[in-house]
Amino acid sequence: MPELPEVETIARGLAPLIVGRRFTDLTVLDPRVFPGGQAAFRRDILDREIMRVFRRAKLLMVELADGARVAFHLKMTGRVYVAEPAAAPHKHLRVLLGLDNGRALHFQDMRRFGTCRGFAPGGMENWDFYAGLGPEPLTLSPQDFASALAGRSGRIKALLLDQTVIAGVGNIYADEALFAAGIRPDTRAADIPGPRLEALLAALKDVLCRAIQAGGSTIRDYRTAEGVEGAFQWSFKVYGKSGQPCPACRGPLRSQTVAGRTSTYCPACQH
Repeated sequence: MPELPEVETIARGLAPLIVGRRFTDLTVLDPRVFPGGQAAFRRDILDREIMRVFRRAKLLMVELADGARVAFHLKMTGRVYVAEPAAAPHKHLRVLLGLDNGRALHFQDMRRFGTCRGFAPGGMENWDFYAGLGPEPLTLSPQDFASALAGRSGRIKALLLDQTVIAGVGNIYADEALFAAGIRPDTRAADIPGPRLEALLAALKDVLCRAIQAGGSTIRDYRTAEGVEGAFQWSFKVYGKSGQPCPACRGPLRSQTVAGRTSTYCPACQH
């Protein structure tokens, strides 16, 4: 699933291609992509100037001139990119949004879990999922990070993955940040003292920023808006490397399930 760095990379790549343009028409090849319905989307989104493209949590956002917004939730295999007029449609293409320069914004999704929603001005705040998102990790202060975790008995890895606690972090970057901070993924949040929480937040920000600089991580399907694979997977310290030597102590990395997700860690370096 694209996480914060991947969606941020896509947003930055799309912005120079579509800001200032307008969506002129909508072609829907899979109606399941629109849980909010197509009629309202056509009414609220088409023929309005695109003002900016940005990210909130793992959502790819397009804001229009009057404050209307489009939200793409890429889920596991969604991809959004600009296609040339003569480009053949991808076999997993689900939605095509025509642009006023003859190009089109394509949303393809092999697994068909991704969604697209349109919101009239102010309407997004009434979407329960959006309203319930936690703070962004890259702008989070140590004090607010500590407050978000204060008194929680949940495992730290589970809380990092909980989008209502911290928005945008997924399995990859939680594992990498916990290793950098020397904290086991199954540690109770309430048992982590303040200085170690501060170190964890610093590690999380560092990992996320480096991943954005590398264009995200491509494990299988993820591509940037330009169709390029990310490169941060070559910098993984622990994610997906159970049984391999720890890059710090050379002992074997182990894995366990936390919050239903496989977590890889070093039992010697993380405690």
